[in-house]
This record gives sequence, C-alpha cells and structure tokens, in this order.
Amino acid sequence: MTDDIIWKRLIQSGDKEAFRLLYTKYFTPLCRFIYLYVRDEMEAEELATEVFLRVWEKREELDFSLSLKAYLFEAARNKAVNFIRDQKEKVPLDFLEETPDGGTSLEEELELKELRKLIEEAVCRLPERCQTIFRKSREESKSHREIAEELNISTKTIEAQITIALKHIRKFLGKQYYYLF
Repeated sequence: MTDDIIWKRLIQSGDKEAFRLLYTKYFTPLCRFIYLYVRDEMEAEELATEVFLRVWEKREELDFSLSLKAYLFEAARNKAVNFIRDQKEKVPLDFLEETPDGGTSLEEELELKELRKLIEEAVCRLPERCQTIFRKSREESKSHREIAEELNISTKTIEAQITIALKHIRKFLGKQYYYLF
C-alpha cells in the first residue's frame, strides 16, 4: 500500500494527527508555490490555508488520482489562478523570473531555472501565430481584445490560440509540471 493511500484513508477517517502532519509537510511548499502566482506572502498563506481547509471539509470525497502531492499542488494552482482571475490580473509568462526573498534553496532555484528553460522551449515550438498571440498575452500582458485589435482577428480566435498554446505547454512539460498551466 502506498503512502498516498494510507494518508488518504487516515484523513478520510477524520484522523486529525494525520491531517496535522500533512499540513506541516506541505504548507510551506504550497505557500512558496502560490507566491509565484500572487506575489503576496500573506495572500499566499491565506490561499494555502484555504486549500487545507477544503481538503479537511471534503476529506470523505477526496480523489487522489495521481498523488497526494500532485492533488495539493493542483488545488493550490487553482486557488491562485482563481484569485488572480477575481483580481482581474494576468499571470505573465515570466512569473518564474523572480523567486521569493530568501525563500528558496539552491536546489529550488536550479529547478526554477530549468522550468523557465522548458517553458521557453515549449513556447518556441508553437506555430508562429499561436506563439505571437501567447507572448502578447503573457509577456506583454495584453487583453484578448487588445491582441485581437492589433492582429485584426476575433477575440474567439485569440482565446482558441491561447487554449492551444496552454495545452501544448502542458503536454510538453509533462506530468511533473502539469499543475502550472
């Protein structure tokens, strides 16, 4: 039996100690991860706390189809993206350019550097039109309407091209980083 199955069973049965250990193990990494999106330590901590509250509240319905860690990071990503959407801001493509002050180890910095290279490689492999649209959206922080007007195409085309780009990037990055896009 894998650790994830044991964790899931303990948490689903209401084992508060198991949940506390899970919280202790993953709270800080989730905060760091969410911070990459929201750039606000307090907000990152609040969103990470919300992830754990939801896990506890929905513990009987949990489905860790991949792994517990992947589940938590996907939930954290969703919280961060929803927060950003609600704030009507965009996550720029270079959101990985800066790391939290003093919050990353050399290993994490190397992983982020490698991840930036992988994302850039994935973007470079997009068809030219799709790449242009994606870069205008993420790097130049332009709205769909602004891009559509600039390129003289519909906003629906912009949305479709960005969806294609995100699917391509997810596929290129594989399971290790699927929760980022």
